[in-house]
Amino acid sequence: MKFTLKDYQENAVRDALINLADARDYFHGPRPRTTAFSLSAVTGAGKTVMAAAIIESVFHGNEDFDFPSDPGAVILWFTDDKSLNEQTRFRILQASDKISYARIKVIGSNFHESKLQPGHVYFLNSQKLNSRSLLVRGGTEINSEDMIIPPDNQGQTFWEVLRNTINDPALTLYVFLDEAHRGMRKRTKNESAEKSTIVRQLINGEAGAPAVPIVMGISATVSRFNTAMSESSGRTILPPVIVDPSRVQESGLLKDDIRLHFPTDSGKFDTVLLRRGVRQVREATDLWNKYFQEQNSRDKQVFPLLVVQVPNTPSEEMLTEAVQTILDEWPQLSASNIAHVFGGSHSDLDIAGHTIEYVSPEHVQERSSIRILLAKDAISTGWDCPRAEVLVSFRPAQDDTHITQLLGRMVRTPLARRVPGNDLLNSVECILPFFSRNTASHVVKLLLGTTDGNDPDTEGNDSGGGKGRRVLISPVDMLKNKDIEKEVWDVFDLIPSETLPRKGARPTSRLSGLAQALAFDGILPGATSIAYSKLLAKLDGVAAEYQTELDKASKDISTLKGSTIVASLRTGVIDGTIENFTELADDRAVEDEYRVAGRFLGKEIASRYAERIADRLDDDDDGFYTAHLTTAALARVPGVKDELDHVATNQADSWFRDFRVPIKSLSDERRAIYADLMAMSGVPQTIQIVRPKIRTESSEDTEGNKVPTRTLHLMSDVDGNFPIGALGTWERDVLDRELPHAVAWYRNPARSDDALAIAYSDVKGKWHRLFPDLIFFQKVNGKIVPSIVDPHWHDLPDALPKLKGLADYAEKHAKFFHRVEAVSKIDGFLRVIDLTKSDVRTAVRQALSAEELYRGKIAINY
Repeated sequence: MKFTLKDYQENAVRDALINLADARDYFHGPRPRTTAFSLSAVTGAGKTVMAAAIIESVFHGNEDFDFPSDPGAVILWFTDDKSLNEQTRFRILQASDKISYARIKVIGSNFHESKLQPGHVYFLNSQKLNSRSLLVRGGTEINSEDMIIPPDNQGQTFWEVLRNTINDPALTLYVFLDEAHRGMRKRTKNESAEKSTIVRQLINGEAGAPAVPIVMGISATVSRFNTAMSESSGRTILPPVIVDPSRVQESGLLKDDIRLHFPTDSGKFDTVLLRRGVRQVREATDLWNKYFQEQNSRDKQVFPLLVVQVPNTPSEEMLTEAVQTILDEWPQLSASNIAHVFGGSHSDLDIAGHTIEYVSPEHVQERSSIRILLAKDAISTGWDCPRAEVLVSFRPAQDDTHITQLLGRMVRTPLARRVPGNDLLNSVECILPFFSRNTASHVVKLLLGTTDGNDPDTEGNDSGGGKGRRVLISPVDMLKNKDIEKEVWDVFDLIPSETLPRKGARPTSRLSGLAQALAFDGILPGATSIAYSKLLAKLDGVAAEYQTELDKASKDISTLKGSTIVASLRTGVIDGTIENFTELADDRAVEDEYRVAGRFLGKEIASRYAERIADRLDDDDDGFYTAHLTTAALARVPGVKDELDHVATNQADSWFRDFRVPIKSLSDERRAIYADLMAMSGVPQTIQIVRPKIRTESSEDTEGNKVPTRTLHLMSDVDGNFPIGALGTWERDVLDRELPHAVAWYRNPARSDDALAIAYSDVKGKWHRLFPDLIFFQKVNGKIVPSIVDPHWHDLPDALPKLKGLADYAEKHAKFFHRVEAVSKIDGFLRVIDLTKSDVRTAVRQALSAEELYRGKIAINY
């Protein structure tokens, strides 16, 4: 892969491969079974990157997940839209370094292969399977001799191609169903049977083609797909693969905030707010330009886009007024910088004497000269434009679902990562000229996922919402508080945070990635050679220490033991004599074991070690065979992988410590790579948080009331105030009790860059992150010392796991803090647990419920 997978993407790929391995075994077993499962991920989670990693693994194997390749694999990628297939095909080529252009084919009407070929990905859209398509025409008709009539100019229908592929025992057909909810709902009485069943025909079989063996349905909303598959006769349903939306939000692939603007006075303000939208996209342009100048980044420059959403039948007056307002407010623009994606004729428009070009939605992102886009509905088909940062919607208030659908497609971050500490560059602006406060508050609920809206059929209309997302009303942007002394910020910079452990992460892969990064950035030239020298030296040591075991493993691999039993055909009597025999293994058998060693030790390590052995043999004729045999045998020595992992972990940790300062001096883009590598560990890793640069909070609530403020926050407005609308009632009580004793405080955000994150595991062993609400800074014996105070309801399901995670964190870092406290309300009284105390941590680890802790002796009244 050209991209490093995020932790949730890696988990999803692993789970999908487990299912595919089972599905493959079921299909090729003595009693073949068809299977299906779903992969659900919110919009923006990177489903194509995950799919590319899955496809690479199916074709080439995956040593990290111990997944063997399938030489007979054929992948059919199916959706209901040609442009979406084209977009996906292009992205797979972008993401994968092992899938070549020649191995990706689009099935057109003139497709003439007798069967699908192994090692290829075929793209097909549903229109090609309707009864009028040349690809299947005649495929359902039978002549007098019971023969299927082929389509014109073709040897067989596509249904026959499928049948030939599925019936070939050397092949395995995997169907990846993109946007899997489409075509799965039950047909209404006004729809034709064909329209609602083409996908089902493909899956369940048609015109002599059997049911496809393996189906993976991919969608943000998979309930229809799951229901349809459960109703399929004889199909085994495998466990669903579910991507946690909160993990996607934490990853930085999605914007954190939606800034909501609407008129509070009555009157006609559409052009006034459109001008505001134009100013905001201009300001965003300046901010991005400044960011790139400061970073000296290799990232592609971001050119923010303003989307102007109009009703389905906009008047000529509306369009004329909108275009003229835009050009007046941004004189540097011309009509060539404005485009539209209206459906229908797909032709250019003449508006107010200007020619407004039509652009296909999937091409908007790459056409950076387009700065204003006119749109109607959600632009859901083919739309993927992370640089779209401002939306002005002229749709009326009753069209809130159309607005939220489009916003859901505008929440991807332009750099595919969060900009550390800058809320403005991590947000999308939404301006609603025709909305009142009441209707706007309904949009807020829709965006936060607290209501499904008024549309009874919202399946597939993913708004991109997720835990951690904020909708800000009348947002106020805050900078570094001038009243906070430098010593506080110096202490803030040293606050230890934690990464989220990755399940099954390979220490050797982590070390290899770190070595490549250090060498690339010029921090440690030759780091890759150093890393592999240490790993190969460890293998030499293991080989010397376990020579006896190595010799035995070599003998087991290089010889085949067997027995001969003689039975008389004349008498039917089995001779009691059993003759044992041995045969030398051929090169193919040794190569099979060597490939297994590659999955176990790591393909690159196995290859380098085999070369190391061959070099020592002075080009002996059997050098290649012996080197691979020895490497395969070494992989069988007990504990060899643990030894390698230990060396890799120690070396990586040492480099992270030694080069902490130069890594911290790199650009955000490069530091993000090291952060991912740091997180590739089975245990939480300690990192430092990033200083916030611009912090944004709501200045009003949904009812129009001004949000209360407090002073002494690290970030503030020009008057030194910080809005506390995000805090609950008794969280504010905690804040007000602490402030008289503090020199500063920090409202810890629920994200991982400029936030203190603490890793904890739930009862099932799954890792999560806790973001304590409040950090206070006090002077203790003349020094500034931080304290963590985390108000959290004791009766929530995660209360006890979070307390245990806080206890583990305090065990490692208690000396840095004055206090590490958890607070809850019991019978109307606030109770506090101080986790800097060892006896308290012991009690927490032994507890069966959080409530017993807060009611017990280890807690005191706050």
